[in-house]
Amino acid sequence: MLRSKVCRLFFGGQAISLMGTWMTQTAVLWLVYQLTGSSVYLGLIAFLEQIPNFFLVPITGGIIEHGDRRKILLITQVLSLLHALALALLVFSHTVRIESLVLLSLVRGAISAFDITARQVFIADIVTDKPDLRSAISINALIISTARFVGPGMAGLLITRSGLGVCFAIDTLSYLVVIGTLLCIRIRTSRSAETGAPWQRFRAGLGYVSSNAALRSILILLAAMGFLGGSYPTLMPIFARETFQGSSETLGYLLAAAGIGSLVGSIYLSWRQEKRRLDRLLLISVMGLGLGLIGFAQSHVFGLSLLMMFVVGLCLVIQAAICNMLLQILVIDRHRGVVMSLFTVAYMGMTPFGNLLIGRVAAVVGASSTLTINGGLCLLGFALAGKIAKELANADLDA
Repeated sequence: MLRSKVCRLFFGGQAISLMGTWMTQTAVLWLVYQLTGSSVYLGLIAFLEQIPNFFLVPITGGIIEHGDRRKILLITQVLSLLHALALALLVFSHTVRIESLVLLSLVRGAISAFDITARQVFIADIVTDKPDLRSAISINALIISTARFVGPGMAGLLITRSGLGVCFAIDTLSYLVVIGTLLCIRIRTSRSAETGAPWQRFRAGLGYVSSNAALRSILILLAAMGFLGGSYPTLMPIFARETFQGSSETLGYLLAAAGIGSLVGSIYLSWRQEKRRLDRLLLISVMGLGLGLIGFAQSHVFGLSLLMMFVVGLCLVIQAAICNMLLQILVIDRHRGVVMSLFTVAYMGMTPFGNLLIGRVAAVVGASSTLTINGGLCLLGFALAGKIAKELANADLDA
């Protein structure tokens, strides 16, 4: 599949850009904690950066389903470049304030609402055969996981040695690479047969999902895990500084450990040949996520905490990749844009509510107790994962 020039260009550009993105996300968390020392502000910033995924989905799904995904991605990458440049200039000029970060986080969230969904659908545009589509999704997960490993680790080192502004400057330059690769790609993208306004196309797709039990259950599980499990990075600066008396390097190590787990999970999925037991792997990953969060929350040994972060990253990427794969296989083409926008809102759009809540709860009961509660609630998702396994028993996953 990577013998295709288009695939090599797209995935190569994404790999470089996403490393810069993760550097920026790590640097923003550390910057917010430096400015405020508050778990509430950490939760608020993370909330604002992701909440547009929830509210803009009726627009993004309809536009992306009917529009030119390549052009949409070019626009989102240019806007993301400007966002990273603004952060770099604010830091280098020593004029950054929490109010600026609040506004920029909201802008970044609006950009991501279009970018993430368009990227998922664009993969189906450049890889049309379903067997190759499974491989492409695994490779995409591998790239994201590699970026999650490399980006935070680099950010932790650069913040200590060169300062926060360098992270934002590198992210700015990384977008030039992905913009260049998108300009070199020339394909004929599929168009939805649906007509009408974006919200009308979204409503049609939503009706399709509501009538499909397997799709509906997959999205509900993603939403639950995104709300409960995906918000853990918000509290990492607190664990790095207060639990382990560390610095930005400590934060980088913790997030990099989760990134390594994601990388290992992605490699496993990309090499995995058996496709029929994805449901069983989904069950294991749901349980592993809950236990990993609880183990990390209760640990005061840095080595053990790194291991628990590895487990959390491993289980989260396996869940997301399997759910993505199942949705892409089961959905019909004319509703792909809307369904993948619902994937985005389930995977990313529920996380901001978790971020906001986790920051508030941690301010009252502490970061450790908060993650313990989240981990326990994640274990309840095992029942829903079992329901999905039953619904997929009769599905044709090899079609």
